[in-house]
Amino acid sequence: MNDLPPMALALVAGVVLGASFFGGLWWTVRKGVASQQPALWFFGSLALRTSIVLAGFYFVSGPHWERLLLCLLGFIMARSIVTWLTRPSGGRNTRLTQEASHAP
Repeated sequence: MNDLPPMALALVAGVVLGASFFGGLWWTVRKGVASQQPALWFFGSLALRTSIVLAGFYFVSGPHWERLLLCLLGFIMARSIVTWLTRPSGGRNTRLTQEASHAP
């Protein structure tokens, strides 16, 4: 099984790419809402994050579609991890949560 190490590295690379993409998104939202020019933050961040992820997928997968799928799986796993790490604490009840709980 010579394919196992490259496949594992593709999964790890996907997690790293996903963590950088979604971590960068979280950071951009926090900086962008307080900025005087939020559109510049959001569009610039989107272009940079997307370019990095697409280049990463390209270099990790090469001609192997299996590596691309594992990289994508790692990317999706990183989304769940970053979402879990950056969630607000359970004790705070924000206004949006209160409004959403009364929706029909």
